[in-house]
Amino acid sequence: MTSISLKNVAKKFGSVSVLSDINLEIKEGEFCVFLGPSGCGKSTLLRMIAGIEETKTGELRIGGELMNDVLPADRRVAMVFQNYALYPQMTVYENMAFGLRQAKRPKDEIDRRVRVAAQTLQIEALLDRKPKALSGGQRQRVAIGRAIVRQPAVFLFDEPLSNLDAALRVHMRTEIANLHRDFAEASMVYVTHDQTEAMALADKIVLLRAGPDVQTLGSVAQVGTPLDLYHRPSNLFVAGFLGSPAMNFLPAEFLSSDAAGVTVRFETEETLNVPVKGDHLSPGCALTLGIRPEHMVPSTDETQIIRRAVHGIENFGEYSYLYLTETADAPFIAKVAGDMLSKPQGPMAFRADPAACHLFDTDGSALAPLNDSAALDPFASQPTPTLD
Repeated sequence: MTSISLKNVAKKFGSVSVLSDINLEIKEGEFCVFLGPSGCGKSTLLRMIAGIEETKTGELRIGGELMNDVLPADRRVAMVFQNYALYPQMTVYENMAFGLRQAKRPKDEIDRRVRVAAQTLQIEALLDRKPKALSGGQRQRVAIGRAIVRQPAVFLFDEPLSNLDAALRVHMRTEIANLHRDFAEASMVYVTHDQTEAMALADKIVLLRAGPDVQTLGSVAQVGTPLDLYHRPSNLFVAGFLGSPAMNFLPAEFLSSDAAGVTVRFETEETLNVPVKGDHLSPGCALTLGIRPEHMVPSTDETQIIRRAVHGIENFGEYSYLYLTETADAPFIAKVAGDMLSKPQGPMAFRADPAACHLFDTDGSALAPLNDSAALDPFASQPTPTLD
């Protein structure tokens, strides 16, 4: 069993609270990504699982066993650091074998484990080299190999790709995904601030946030699959953090609520209906409408329409971003086909698909969908393609 359980875990450095009331379950074999902005405590939480940081408040269990007072070497975890942490005077082989030698494993077992790991990572030809003779990607493979040879129950990755260039990050991301497939029984916990890495790798994302006070420092904003967080954000923070460009937000006021959902009105006097519950709302109360740029669809229809002038265009070939806002600090963007528009123009009509719209209350929480959790997923009603 390699499940990880955190119950009411908190962390302070002196008088500064960096993690607050963390409750989390990571299943055996799951790839869990801790995602969030700088300062939200995601690396601290990873180091607590590793045993590098103490867990004094709450309970941390691995495989059902309490780990609060267990030494790092006895936790069956292996950690891959951001800066590789290789011994410069040792060869690749010696770096990978070092931990096993410290554990006094037999020489033939050490050799077998090192060579199997090297074959898995395709670095057999590098075993006699020293770190200074390796590229960044090769050094990262060695660091991962050093973790593999320990045959851990849990792999921990602390922003392992942040020092690599963009092309190499994509390649190494694939390598880590393959590693997860090859070691399916081991749980993996991965820290990053890069949402692309999180969306591409994770079975589960734990999105952490940092706030202006102790109540929101290092707290969990939402836990779920990548598509859960993307299509069904539970609050404004999650909605605004995931997505590039970020979700569009428009201030609105509540008009009415009925069996079809909530009707809101914007400053432009346009109205929109969103299929969410609003029985608790009062007429005129402030709400925030959220809709992603790719869900702003140019339309000649007259229902669910938002009209805006196009003030700027960014063309990327396959697609373009149309900037529809008058203020630079709150961009309102539509993502359209790359050849649709070549220069700014007057008001265009965009249909806001109700299934892709979100409404957020004054406290930032998302209003619940009318039906099930699929109601806010614009792709939920589409059939799954099959291959004949």
